[in-house]
Amino acid sequence: MVLTLCWTNVIQITSIVSSPFADNCLTIRFESSEDLHLKLNRIEEIGSADVQRILQFRVKPGADLLKAISEAIKAEGIKAGVFVSGLGALKKAIFRNLKVFPEKFPVTPEDRLYLEITAPMELVSLTGWVAPRADGATEIHAHFAASTVQNETVVTLGGHLTEGTLCGIKVVIAILVVEAGHAHAAMEPHSKSLDLFLGKIG
Repeated sequence: MVLTLCWTNVIQITSIVSSPFADNCLTIRFESSEDLHLKLNRIEEIGSADVQRILQFRVKPGADLLKAISEAIKAEGIKAGVFVSGLGALKKAIFRNLKVFPEKFPVTPEDRLYLEITAPMELVSLTGWVAPRADGATEIHAHFAASTVQNETVVTLGGHLTEGTLCGIKVVIAILVVEAGHAHAAMEPHSKSLDLFLGKIG
């Protein structure tokens, strides 16, 4: 079966229908972003950027995970991207989580909990983004989840990635690289913290 699709300005598939009369017939109906924008009652911000390439790198055992990510994107000249995969083993992790929603933003250290665990752990997820800030620096915002054995059962924990999380073995990270001119980190007005914005700048 060969399927060729050509479309522009599409961000949502509304239905996929296969024909009972032809084995090789597949109909896919799309909804244009112009139509979808009319329905955005719950979405605060929406944007898109083309993917240029995918970068994958393996981190040395014992290396700080966040520092290794920073080193890799600097070496490859990456200014913007999205994490799509992170797996392997960790030997130490620091999970940063929000304890309470503050009455006033931004969040302060008193609103957070830092949980440090030193034990064999499986890195089961890594998400987040890389983007240039207005001052020219590159912002890395990543969250991760890792599982470990406690009292003969598996426990999975997650949080914001900070310095201090150390790799064990076979830690491999993949990033979808996007054009820096179509992605940037800017202040999000409600939380008063940096967030990723996609779309052509200027």
